[in-house]
Amino acid sequence: MNKTALFLLSLLGLAACTAAKEDTGNTRTASAAQANTIVECILYDGMTKQSAQLTSLGADTQVQITDTVDVYFVKARVMKNGQVLNGYMYRSCFGKQ
Repeated sequence: MNKTALFLLSLLGLAACTAAKEDTGNTRTASAAQANTIVECILYDGMTKQSAQLTSLGADTQVQITDTVDVYFVKARVMKNGQVLNGYMYRSCFGKQ
């Protein structure tokens, strides 16, 4: 009986270590800002299509993602014409990551 219990506890411990390792490998921290190149897209004032458009961005524009706000939007910072603009962009502007 003792050998069976010890074996089961060992398996349980091994499974917990494996699950913990997988969890830490897939997490992304929002504090680590990323610079991404995009396809043509719009930087909005808010998180709806009715929000004011701050600027239109071309494929050569570098965008800094400051927060992954929502399922559809990311909070972004863009330098355009010497001015820093903060707003929201659709996630679909950036390819799969």
